[in-house]
Amino acid sequence: MIEIKEALRQWLAGAPKKRIAAQLGIDPKTVRRYIAEAERQGIRVDDGVEALTDERVSGVVVELKTPPDRTPGESWRACVDKREFIEGKLAKGVRLSKIQRLLVRQGVDVPYSTLHRFATNELGFCRRPATVPLADGAPGEEIQVDTGWMTFTTPDASGRRRKFRAFVFTPSVSRYRFVFPCLRERTDDAIEAFEAAWAFYGGVFKVAIVDNTKAIVEKADPLEPKLIEGFLEYAQARGFHIDTARVRKPTDKARVERGVRDVRDDCFGGEQLDSIEDAKARAVVWCEREYGMRRHSTTSRMPKEHFEAVEMPQLLPEPTEAYDIPIWCDPKVARDHFAQVACALYSLPTRFIGRRLRARADSKLVRFYDRGELVKTHARQPKGGRATDVSDFPQEKQAYATRDVDFLQRQATKAGDFIGAYAARLLDGPLPWTRMRQVYALLGLARRFGDARVEEACRVALAADLISVKRLRKIIEVAAPTPEPTRPESNVIHMTRYMRPAEQYALPGISTNPNNDEQERE
Repeated sequence: MIEIKEALRQWLAGAPKKRIAAQLGIDPKTVRRYIAEAERQGIRVDDGVEALTDERVSGVVVELKTPPDRTPGESWRACVDKREFIEGKLAKGVRLSKIQRLLVRQGVDVPYSTLHRFATNELGFCRRPATVPLADGAPGEEIQVDTGWMTFTTPDASGRRRKFRAFVFTPSVSRYRFVFPCLRERTDDAIEAFEAAWAFYGGVFKVAIVDNTKAIVEKADPLEPKLIEGFLEYAQARGFHIDTARVRKPTDKARVERGVRDVRDDCFGGEQLDSIEDAKARAVVWCEREYGMRRHSTTSRMPKEHFEAVEMPQLLPEPTEAYDIPIWCDPKVARDHFAQVACALYSLPTRFIGRRLRARADSKLVRFYDRGELVKTHARQPKGGRATDVSDFPQEKQAYATRDVDFLQRQATKAGDFIGAYAARLLDGPLPWTRMRQVYALLGLARRFGDARVEEACRVALAADLISVKRLRKIIEVAAPTPEPTRPESNVIHMTRYMRPAEQYALPGISTNPNNDEQERE
């Protein structure tokens, strides 16, 4: 517009066209075209320079920049005739080069450039929809988190190189990044990364927008994602909320999406990192002194100064105590009443044998839940340890399971004084629990033969200093009273059973008087 206005201004001042072209460095034909359009707009030389207003210059510019009408060629008209066919194939995801070959099969030979121009201008092919920028939000409110592979450490003594990952944190307002390298990507690593981030920023952000990493999200869903129970518990303890990005939607965390590549290339690229500790130290230096003091292209401010001035006062208080990272698992209760959690065994009541319970183990306690209800609590044991609660076992098996010889002694004394004394002699020794079977056998004799007979046998055995349950049993069997033989009852047939009147056994009588027979016939 400035060039056109200057050419017209010199023309109205009376300068020749060639001189105008030479001064402006354009072709004289271009100057003639400018002047011809100005004359069509009603501008005359006699009007002077004062007649050259911005409105008239804008009118000349619009007419000069309007492309001339072009008559479409045969190829374009062929595309118009096949518009429905081309549009239908594009809707089904068919490539444009394939559509060109399909048109050739139908006898329509269209150059690819013409087909591409038609699809772009008329059908919106390869035309991305318009977008709107997302608001940064309030200071200190939102931080976006992403993970990705970084690079390798230098070879160790065995020649092995370790490839490590990194958690990248980016506040939405100040863009002051924090990087936490790690060798694995588990829930405890994610919690450790967040703890380091809160220490780096000096406070806790209210909302964390995270990627769908398996260390945090158990099941991705755009509406109701299921988070890892251990990390959700950590978020509740620190007082921040978790907002998960949608799967394959990088725009949900656009502030940090390209940060993974920049961290890999700018922070760790070309560095000599002997261990993961060196990578963590390098990341802190890069965040504070290099990236943090470099003017950001979007905010036009240094991220570190921007964060300290705007976002840091709005953060939640920094945690004062280290977080005790718990372990969540689903152990199965075995037949021996024990369930294994973190390589240690813990007893549970008999009714849970064969079932899976939900267990939570921290540094001090191990809790077992059944459908959300707390059913058992044990003190945390080291690897290979065992926590036993005797009340979990059946009552009749508690003494044997715990080698409680005092319980057996009380049971024997309850049956009789001499039985108790005999049990005491059986248990007398440096390892009394090795003689528990003897006492169990003694109590079995009392249940079989009665306390009185076993009591008498124990008195006799103690007097003879005979301490053997097998021989005690023989004494009881020999001393057992012989029962008196009982005579079988005789099978006496009572005569009254068959005594009947004689008339029942007599035959019917025969009469010898013929008159009686005739009377009977009549």
